[in-house]
Amino acid sequence: MNLNKLEHILPNNVYDALVKNNRNITNNFRLAHFLSQVGHESGNFKVLYENLNYSAAGLLKVFPRYFNPTTAKQFERKPQLIANKVYANRIGNGNEASGDGWNYRGRGYLQVTGRANYKAFSEYIGEDCEKNPDLIATKYPLDSALWFFDRNKLWSLCDKGEENVPIVSKRVNGGTNGLQDRLNKFRSFIKYLNS
Repeated sequence: MNLNKLEHILPNNVYDALVKNNRNITNNFRLAHFLSQVGHESGNFKVLYENLNYSAAGLLKVFPRYFNPTTAKQFERKPQLIANKVYANRIGNGNEASGDGWNYRGRGYLQVTGRANYKAFSEYIGEDCEKNPDLIATKYPLDSALWFFDRNKLWSLCDKGEENVPIVSKRVNGGTNGLQDRLNKFRSFIKYLNS
């Protein structure tokens, strides 16, 4: 694996975090897959917190199960209320009134979401991110993405190269949202790594 070839391509914090923790990234395909998914999901390594500042139309499009035209108007542009509603009573969260939806909203490069996942990541990393959720965004954005790949057994899928970008994308995102960008990123990273 040629991680050093990406030293001036990746943001310093991403490169440094990969140097410290890359234990399951054992070849260039794995690294290119990982970086293309993380790069896409995080807006090129910039987005560390889930944006829940939806308009009424956005709520109806993204969360049709939770909102109708009347409730969407009541919740629009209220991220905390939106999070508490859509993440209530699932992923280890309590009800809307518990505030767990907001407290355990998506953080990190792959948006760890839900109290149960914060707890599982805390056990993996050895620090209490359930008690201090912002650690995932501020200290462990890359480690939490590595944990996601480990937990979801994605590494072996990465070994097949470019042909598996759609499959890995579905496992990361639940669909093929942004597939062309993910492919472009994969091709760019693998080119640098193999040069």
